[in-house]
Amino acid sequence: MCTSIVSNRDKTIIGWNLDILDMEHKVVAEDDRVYIAINDKTEGWMPLFGANSRGDFVAMPTCWPYDNRSDPSSADELNIIMLDIDLLLGKKTFEEIRQLVQANPVCSVPGVTFQAQLSDAEGNVLQIIPGQGFNYLTRPVCSVLTNFSPFKGDSEKHPWMGLDRYEKAMKMLSDASADFGVGDCFEILKSTAQTVCPTAVSMVFDVTDRTVYWCENREWDKVQLKSLGK
Repeated sequence: MCTSIVSNRDKTIIGWNLDILDMEHKVVAEDDRVYIAINDKTEGWMPLFGANSRGDFVAMPTCWPYDNRSDPSSADELNIIMLDIDLLLGKKTFEEIRQLVQANPVCSVPGVTFQAQLSDAEGNVLQIIPGQGFNYLTRPVCSVLTNFSPFKGDSEKHPWMGLDRYEKAMKMLSDASADFGVGDCFEILKSTAQTVCPTAVSMVFDVTDRTVYWCENREWDKVQLKSLGK
């Protein structure tokens, strides 16, 4: 369960709620990136969600219900986790990721359909749903991805699909003014935060100013920030 938000108005503002259960995580703030790392039993600490000084943002919600078309089936497929890490760590550009996804099939990990909403400094958005396809949006006014496939909508039901969160976030974004900023984005994250699968980290990236703001465990009055060099 997670919520990813992109808003392009006077500024490009990105929002992200990480909703996880029984998984160890930490926020890492470096000079050129801020990211959330997850402790994987096999791989160790993996940088999976966050922002870098180029202006890229990586959000990777789980897609519910699981779709077995996302399972790896050949060595030629691209792994969505490695694509996301390469963008976050600056090993590949947003445009390089887009070209790779256009030309090659993308898989997730066996038994779990991870999807992605990636964005760049210009506010362009790339949504990747392994086994189903991708959407490229040129600087949309707003874009939201929760835990259902944009290719399926509400045609398949799951208690964690987050259609209510999607609709709430889209309504708040549609009603937003041109000066939509960091505080406004936190209000959406607060409105879509979860407790059953709890919101562990809420992060806002002011892309225009290259500044990342975040709080943990829904402690909205304890926001930290980190300015990234352009």
